[in-house]
Amino acid sequence: MANPTTRVEAAEKEAAAWHVRLGTTSIETRTIEEFFEWRARPGNADAYRRVEQVWREGQGLGSDPALAEALDGARRRSRPGLSAGRRSVLFGGLAVATAVALVVGGSWFWSERNVFATQVGEQRVIPLADGSSLRLDTDSRVRVRFTDRQRRIDLVQGQALFNVAHDAGRPFVVHAGDTRVTAVGTVFDVRRAGEGVRVTLVSGAIDVQAVQAPSPPRRIAAGQQATVSGAKIATRAVDVQAETSWATGQLVFTDIPLAQAVAEMNRYLTEKIEIDDPAIRSVAVNGVFRAGDRDAFVAASSDVMGLRAVPKADGSVGLSRRGINSGRREG
Repeated sequence: MANPTTRVEAAEKEAAAWHVRLGTTSIETRTIEEFFEWRARPGNADAYRRVEQVWREGQGLGSDPALAEALDGARRRSRPGLSAGRRSVLFGGLAVATAVALVVGGSWFWSERNVFATQVGEQRVIPLADGSSLRLDTDSRVRVRFTDRQRRIDLVQGQALFNVAHDAGRPFVVHAGDTRVTAVGTVFDVRRAGEGVRVTLVSGAIDVQAVQAPSPPRRIAAGQQATVSGAKIATRAVDVQAETSWATGQLVFTDIPLAQAVAEMNRYLTEKIEIDDPAIRSVAVNGVFRAGDRDAFVAASSDVMGLRAVPKADGSVGLSRRGINSGRREG
């Protein structure tokens, strides 16, 4: 009869296979989703934790021979022809090669620098190991750091929409410069703009704090937006759908000054829109535009607002009043 202390259950064999599978240098989003689904089944999270403990304490070889054998078997199946002499090379890369940040049972799996980013005009959805997710807007960057006590995200630049899984014992904290946003289970948007930070709450409740200020955190309710500048926090009611429309690929403008609308459009463009005539900066803009669709915005500026659009040699386009020469010569 097999010794129950060393017998490897089916879940542990599957966990060993997942440990190796997640150690590849390129992982598709679907693979991560499948891992989350597998881990949610009864017993699987504990099985993976035991496999990871064997790897952490014995470099995959020693403290529990049965589990180590399962790891080695999974390794051989995923890397046919890999010699035993190269085992340490393979396992040595597992903890750092994973393409997304995963935290399982207190252990860390990181991308190369546990950082996720988007380029200008790009958006990206990042699933997290706790069941939360975040959507990165154009030209944005975040750093993910989870522990047993806290789920921490550093918004290095740009904007992100967070959909947080409830976990009362492990708060979800977003740091954006000197601003700290704390949630348990909620949906909220954070944007860094210059030295300021703007936080919009879609649902649930969050605490917003200016880290350098002596005052306690400010509780924000759904439908409110907090603007943090230095030690000051100002709140106001907003149209949440319009404020977070970027997450659906749209930008909603309601009586927005042209200068502000152009700045928003330019966040998604490599070839920018320029305002060549200061007199039109305050012209009101109304409409719904697809993020990055410069042609549609310029056409609306010409047809609806009666402005003149001039293509430029560097690929940008200038806006001015019709009949007004911007004073620039095109090469």
